[in-house]
Amino acid sequence: MTDSPEPPSFRLAYVPGVTPAKWVRIWNERLPDIPLELVQVSAAEASDVLRDGGADVGFVRLPVDRTVFSAIPLYTETTVVVVPKDHVVTAAEEVTLEDLADEVVLHPLDDVIGWDRPPGEPAFERPASTADAVELVAANIGVLVVPQSLARLHHRRDLTYRPVTDAPESGVALSWREDATTDMVEDFIGIVRGRTVNSSRGRTQPEPERGQRPEKGGGRKPAGAGKGAARGSSGGAKGSRGGSGGSKGAGVRRGKPKRRG
Repeated sequence: MTDSPEPPSFRLAYVPGVTPAKWVRIWNERLPDIPLELVQVSAAEASDVLRDGGADVGFVRLPVDRTVFSAIPLYTETTVVVVPKDHVVTAAEEVTLEDLADEVVLHPLDDVIGWDRPPGEPAFERPASTADAVELVAANIGVLVVPQSLARLHHRRDLTYRPVTDAPESGVALSWREDATTDMVEDFIGIVRGRTVNSSRGRTQPEPERGQRPEKGGGRKPAGAGKGAARGSSGGAKGSRGGSGGSKGAGVRRGKPKRRG
């Protein structure tokens, strides 16, 4: 007697700061017979997990190795500085890197900003993780510059954050190994792109979450939207009253309106 084949399953990796719940819910509704397993990985581990087959697709931080992976950029995050609530930075709605020049800016080993050169004064040593860096911020050792989602993930009541307008930004993408584009991978791509069950591929883009901006080209209005469309409809109305695009072609009957009884 031979063993029956294992039922299909699908593994989704995601890095800290990404919340995949919305897409997982849609997957479970559309493909209830294929369990979806979540695999939480660090930003540094994500590529190895996808390359080694530990996950079928992943929400990762850009950049990725395009010789190995396919990727669909989803959004770019706002970069913020995390500070104690009584810090002088909190007097402003937003800050610049120059405002942080005299601050000790912590640079954790799992940093995802990818600085050419971190701003401010360096700490005595680099914290092992973002979580450790947040603890040091709470102890007034320094400040921390991270994507907004990580500031929210490590939220503390005694800390707050402000946008840094000229800091490098971190992009998030859906990525998978190019030579492993299975039907289930295509199904998940469709869910992330916002396709309906019966829609064709590539029709819509996902909605960015608060504090995130869609990649360029992903949120454009359709041609003719807005004021131009309003002007076009106005011109159409004039044509229907007697122009070349008038009411004859539309089958409108002329005559006096009937009086109400």
